[in-house]
Amino acid sequence: MHVPDGFINAPVSVAAGVAAGAAVALSLRGARRELDERTAPLAGLVAAFIFAVQMLNFPVAAGTSGHLLGGALAAILVGPYTGVLCVSVVLLMQGILFADGGLTALGVNITVMGVVTVVVAYAIFRGLLGILPPTRRSVTAAAFAGALLSVPAAATAFTAIYAIGGTTDVAIGKVFTAMVGVHVLIGIGEAVITAATVGAVIAVRPDLVHGARGLGSPLKLRVGGELVDAPAAAAAPVAARSTRKVWATGLVTALVLAGFVSYYASASPDGLEKVAADKGIDAKVEDHAAADSPLADYGVKNVDDARLSGGLAGVIGVGVTVVAGTGIFWAVRRRRTGELTATSVSAG
Repeated sequence: MHVPDGFINAPVSVAAGVAAGAAVALSLRGARRELDERTAPLAGLVAAFIFAVQMLNFPVAAGTSGHLLGGALAAILVGPYTGVLCVSVVLLMQGILFADGGLTALGVNITVMGVVTVVVAYAIFRGLLGILPPTRRSVTAAAFAGALLSVPAAATAFTAIYAIGGTTDVAIGKVFTAMVGVHVLIGIGEAVITAATVGAVIAVRPDLVHGARGLGSPLKLRVGGELVDAPAAAAAPVAARSTRKVWATGLVTALVLAGFVSYYASASPDGLEKVAADKGIDAKVEDHAAADSPLADYGVKNVDDARLSGGLAGVIGVGVTVVAGTGIFWAVRRRRTGELTATSVSAG
C-alpha cells in the first residue's frame, strides 16, 4: 500500500507529513518506556523482519497481490510507540534506497501504514486481552484479530486522505469500496503472518513479547491423577537472559526471506496499485525522485541475473534496516540508573 508521488496533492501531503512528524516525535518519547538494553536490538530486528516480509507479495485475488504492512506485528512484539518507529524506519529505507513509496508521500505512508495500523491493531489487541483468558493462545488470537482489522482500517484512512487531497476526479465511493474490499483479503494474510510470528516468539521467549508481559503459564504436574501447579523454579532473572540466540535466528530468517524466498513472491500489483489502475487514480502519478538509485525496484543495478539482483537487494535492505533501526532504538532506549550516573559524571 505504498502511496507514490502524485496521488495526493501538495497541501495535503504536507499536512500528512506534519501529522506523521508529530506521531514520530511522540513515539520517540514513548519508546523510551518500552526499550532497554535487551529490547533495543530486537526492535531493530523487528524492523528488518518487516522489511523482508514486505518483499513477499502473496496473491489475494485475480491479478492482485498483497504484502504485510507490519504495524500490528511491531506493536505487539515491541510496543506501540516503538512499532510506529519500526514501520517508519522501513518506509524511509524503502523510499530512499528502493524507490518504493513516494518521498513527498512519505508522511502519507507513515500515517496510513504506520500510525493507523499500530493504533487500530494495538487497541483491538489490548481490548481482547482484557476479556480473554490470560493465556498464550489468547495473545495469539488477539494478535490475529488486531492485524486482520488494521489493514482495512489503513485502506479507509487512505481513502479519507484521497477524498481530501486526491489529484484525480474519481468517485470516492468507488475508491472506498474497491480499497476496503481488496484489503479485507490482504488483512487475512496479515493476520496469519502476524499470529504465526507472535506465536513462534511467545512459544520460546514470552518475556520478549511486549504484548505478553505479565502473562504467566505455570508449569503443571500430574499428582494423583490431577494437574497442579509446579513449585516455582529458581529461574534466571529475565533481565539476565540472553537475547543473542533469538536475535541471530531472526536475522538469519529475515535474510533468507529477503535474499531467497522473495524471488518467488507474486508479481501481480498490490491492492493499492490494482485499485489505482482500475479506477484511474494514478493518472497523475509522478516519477520517483530516487528512480535512479542503484537499488531501485528491489534490484541491484548492472546485475543481469534477476534472482541474484533481487536477492542481493533484499540482503542489503535487511542489513541497512537492522543497522539504522538498531541505532535509533539504542539511542532512545531507557537507560539504567548506573549508566545515567556514569554519563553525568563523564559529562561533568
